[in-house]
Amino acid sequence: MLRRGLLAWVSRVGVLLVVVCCSLSLLYVMTCSPHTEDNLVSHALPRPGMGVGIGGAAGGTGAAQSGPTGRNGYQAMLAEREEQHKFHITSLKKQIAQLKEALQERSQQLKGVQDSMERGTGGGRGGQSPGGGILGEGGQGPGADRSHADLQEFLHSQLGRAEVHQGTRLPSEYAMVPFESFTLQRVYQLEMGLTRHPEEKPVRKDRRDELSEALETALQSLNTPRNGADKGHTTKVYSASDFIEGITRTEKDKGTVYELTFKGDQSREFRKLVLFRPFGPLMKVKNERVDTANVRINIIVPLSQRADKFRHFMHNFREVCVRQDGRIHLTVVYFGKDQMNEVRSTLENTSREINFKNFTLLQLNEEFSRGRGLDVGARAWKGGNVLLFFCDVDIYFTADFLNTCRLNTQPGKKVFYPVLFSQYNPTLIYGNHDYIPPVEQQLVIKKDTGFWRDFGFGMTCQYRSDFINIGGFDVDIKGWGGEDVHLYRKYLHSNLLVVRSPSRGLFHLWHEKRCADELPPEQYRMCMQSKAMNEASHGQLGMLFFRHEIEAHLHKQKPQRLNPAKKT
Repeated sequence: MLRRGLLAWVSRVGVLLVVVCCSLSLLYVMTCSPHTEDNLVSHALPRPGMGVGIGGAAGGTGAAQSGPTGRNGYQAMLAEREEQHKFHITSLKKQIAQLKEALQERSQQLKGVQDSMERGTGGGRGGQSPGGGILGEGGQGPGADRSHADLQEFLHSQLGRAEVHQGTRLPSEYAMVPFESFTLQRVYQLEMGLTRHPEEKPVRKDRRDELSEALETALQSLNTPRNGADKGHTTKVYSASDFIEGITRTEKDKGTVYELTFKGDQSREFRKLVLFRPFGPLMKVKNERVDTANVRINIIVPLSQRADKFRHFMHNFREVCVRQDGRIHLTVVYFGKDQMNEVRSTLENTSREINFKNFTLLQLNEEFSRGRGLDVGARAWKGGNVLLFFCDVDIYFTADFLNTCRLNTQPGKKVFYPVLFSQYNPTLIYGNHDYIPPVEQQLVIKKDTGFWRDFGFGMTCQYRSDFINIGGFDVDIKGWGGEDVHLYRKYLHSNLLVVRSPSRGLFHLWHEKRCADELPPEQYRMCMQSKAMNEASHGQLGMLFFRHEIEAHLHKQKPQRLNPAKKT
């Protein structure tokens, strides 16, 4: 028994000694083995024509090698350089992967902050939509660090300071920040920049990317299922073709708000999303279903004489309001008795021909006052809180504009002041009476056909309750002008949100402007300036002003074209 244990111990000691000896031998070989020339070769390749080789010999003696490096030496050096490049590329790939991983982690953390904010602000000042929370769903775990909490607090304060849910008291109309409207292909803008185009494809890439991101975010929100929401409605997959139009504006110290409108499940149903960029990640503010099927508009038109213009107005009204929309009431407030019978006859003929009964004709035997007429027409309505559209007889609008009117107003919340496109004199635009196209073909938004009438506030959509609560028009103002700015300023001084945006479906038709001789010189000069602004663009007026010089130049050029100079 003792012998057996002793033998086992000896065998283990022997194995251990063998292992130690092998390790020492291997270490000696690695340390003391001679270095080859390849290991001492410099990393730099020799220049052509060098008379001496790269220093280095076996054992490190430093003896110079005569003649250029041989073929094997070059291959060794190239192989070593290739290995270095491979190692460098591998290192860069690892760094890129690490950066991507860090970026993804940061994005997830930021998304968690955003989701937590959206959950915390759901049902805020704007009210909760029928389709679910105002902001996004989800949240952040309780383990968020202090920096994330600070970011959340900052973004939330930016949203609270911006005019997203409600308006802010403004000192005057000059402090108003207007919206821009846009579609998939065009942006309709007041600030036209160097191009001076009222509508255009976004020229700058950052502008295109900005609007594309807003659209993609809205589509993602619409197509993301929400638990317990919209159970009674069919599931629809939204795409860019469902996008109708949007409006956007930037408050430079707060962020950018986007309101995007999409087609709904039904013909008169829309989906509207409000997004906000607080100079950081985009946040969904509102996702609501807007049903306009029962939203009637009462169009109020003050009128005095101009029976021929009223017939043209009714031609467009018949097509757009009766045949296409079908949810319109017309109120005409007529001043005086002259041409009253013609106006009444036009209304009665329209009623009889297309079975239209939703109109009211009011007559006032007093001096014309636009503000007085609109005020009387608004207060005469007894059918509840109707949406009002204050209009003039020389205005052309489309069915799309009527939907825009409905979508940009909300009782007690928002009023809509569209910027219409004012048409230039067709005779000057097209150059000849014989080639003037029909009115429908003239309504093209280009810099040579008209301009955004951003100084006019007469066309507006607002609910009757808001109009009554704000105090209505100043009925002491006589004639045209002044009453619209007075009412506009009332809304700016209130807490209602004023939506000011160019409207691609609202046009002011050109008509001759007469400047009375009895006007004082200063007023007459201002009247003529206004008349010139409405006649044609700057370039077209310049061509008219210099037409004699242009004709003289063409006359001089004509003989040269007939008798070209001989080549020298």
